[in-house]
Amino acid sequence: MSTKSSRAAGRLMLSPAVLVLLGWMIVPLVMTLYFSFQRYNLLMPGMQEFAGLMNYEFFVTDPAFTAAMLNTLILVGGVLVLSVFGGIFLALLLDQPIYGINVIRILVITPFFVMPTVSALVWKNMFMNPVNGILAWLATSVGLQPVDFLAHVPLLSVVIIVTWQWLPFATLILLTALQSLDRDQLEAADMDGAGPRAKFFEIILPHLARAITVVILIETIFLLSVFAEILVTTNGGPGTGSTNLTYLIYMQSLLQFDVGMGSAGGVVAILLANIVAIFLMRMIGRNLEA
Repeated sequence: MSTKSSRAAGRLMLSPAVLVLLGWMIVPLVMTLYFSFQRYNLLMPGMQEFAGLMNYEFFVTDPAFTAAMLNTLILVGGVLVLSVFGGIFLALLLDQPIYGINVIRILVITPFFVMPTVSALVWKNMFMNPVNGILAWLATSVGLQPVDFLAHVPLLSVVIIVTWQWLPFATLILLTALQSLDRDQLEAADMDGAGPRAKFFEIILPHLARAITVVILIETIFLLSVFAEILVTTNGGPGTGSTNLTYLIYMQSLLQFDVGMGSAGGVVAILLANIVAIFLMRMIGRNLEA
């Protein structure tokens, strides 16, 4: 069989899966675009009409949109900073020859496999509960007043919960990259009299640059759609104190039953996510070429 025939046969066998994938993605996207230009509320099913760009205008000019965008940026940026720096620290620790290190690595990575809803419930009821939570017990034991974290610092609480979930992922990626480091470089640096600080900034950190970029890309894409943690813990409040863009779309679509406004918000979220993804992909491409 010739090369052209092999390629044609390969495309033919892949075509059903590609068509299903395109249908799975394109049909919901087309429906979302369609409803974003309609004035359509589920409480008034017979009142559907073309609205043009009115839904987009109302969504973007809504005061809650500005708060949601700011909260989204704080949430994504905070989790990225904590998970990357924490991941580097844990990767360095887990790379040491410690007894039982394999068991420790499994325990460190375990939170990543816990469902977001479950982890949010654990943090809400076991750790951050102002009456029966562990943090409240620790505060009381040292003579301090317990703090209701979800009421007073809701966005910080969500950042901590999401960081706890994504820190194992960053640690795993960075640990894998760290183990691929040529140990001869470190031995040569020791012979030249380089200290731990010099070895970290001159050898280890440059070696981890690509892995850090990958962690930032993957986490950013998923962090833009954080939802379950907010729904379970704060419901976006108090007010809009912890409302991100995803939760705002949920409020418009499923709490206020405004399908047109929610669809417009979904399109806006897709555009923002793609802009961020393209920017990060270009950054990774430049990093890999370096």
